[in-house]
Amino acid sequence: MKIGFFTDSYFPEIDGVTYTIKHWREKLERNGHEVYVVYPDGDYDPGDREIAVPSIPNPFYSGYRIPLFVRTSKLPDLDVVHCHGPASVGILGRLYAWRQDIPAVYTHHTPIEEYFPQSVHSELVGSALASAYVPWENSLLGSFDAVTASTERIDRDVDHVQLPVGIDLDFFEPTDEDWYPEQTVVGYSGRISGEKNVDEIVELAEQRSDRTFVIVGEGPCRSKLERRAPDNVEFRDFLPREDLPTFYSSIDVFVTASTADTLGLSTLEANACGTPVAATDVAPFTSTIEAENGVRFEYEDLDAMGEAVEACLAEERDTRAAVQEYAISNTLERLEDLYQEVTLASETTSEPAGTRKFPERDHS
Repeated sequence: MKIGFFTDSYFPEIDGVTYTIKHWREKLERNGHEVYVVYPDGDYDPGDREIAVPSIPNPFYSGYRIPLFVRTSKLPDLDVVHCHGPASVGILGRLYAWRQDIPAVYTHHTPIEEYFPQSVHSELVGSALASAYVPWENSLLGSFDAVTASTERIDRDVDHVQLPVGIDLDFFEPTDEDWYPEQTVVGYSGRISGEKNVDEIVELAEQRSDRTFVIVGEGPCRSKLERRAPDNVEFRDFLPREDLPTFYSSIDVFVTASTADTLGLSTLEANACGTPVAATDVAPFTSTIEAENGVRFEYEDLDAMGEAVEACLAEERDTRAAVQEYAISNTLERLEDLYQEVTLASETTSEPAGTRKFPERDHS
């Protein structure tokens, strides 16, 4: 099967969407499929079956780019389109599927409305943009043959298939190497941006001088947080992927105050490496973080956050066993089934692309 991944987020930027696409592509190609990735051009040299779309820098969100349209006639022949974002490249994929009358699948990765206030530097304007954006995205998602999301709640008015993006349990596992053998370390890895609320981790470090905090990542809020951070906080750039299992295994607890994750991939990767997670008591963590793999705390309650961290440190947990259900092998098996289902539906109906829906089946 020839599959087209259309994404507005790709290398050299590092985020959950980028790595999800990379891992899904690797697994699908190992299973005999051809996967093409259509993405915004930038400081990255495309490899085989990677198609760069002309783009310009995003003035509202540092590090990302705004892709421009290309003619669909320049794209390869595909059997199914899989869009990973609602911006220009995602819309290009939807347009291509419509013109070629082939099935189109959408994966909801990011609640983009959460990013508006920091992008425009105004809560009022950000809220107004969000109130207009969500209905528009609902309409867009409604045009796809199938929509997937990592958890049962995506805050969109569409039926969806629950399909976690998945973690590679063969890669993310406890390591013998320990970077911090003499310290009790509270760690975080991910984007350092407004919706991730990394400032709350820095505030906790100011109160807990007896703990070492290591914050790994890059983003628009990093320089400001570095300037105010106490001496017990170490900032590190994004780590090479091969170093992540060692980092996760070396820290004693992973903490996140994010309110904008759709799965929280890094939290589950830490769990797979044997490390408990302290996370905000909001979706998706209300589904993914339980007593077996961590502790949740009330959002914006710094005392509760500190108590959750200490509770994670105080008790042994078999965190790896708790995340077996999120294995990427399970995800890819379900994804291949989904591709077959939408393809079969397109072959057995005369309805045009964008109006047909594949027969419902339990993918939980």
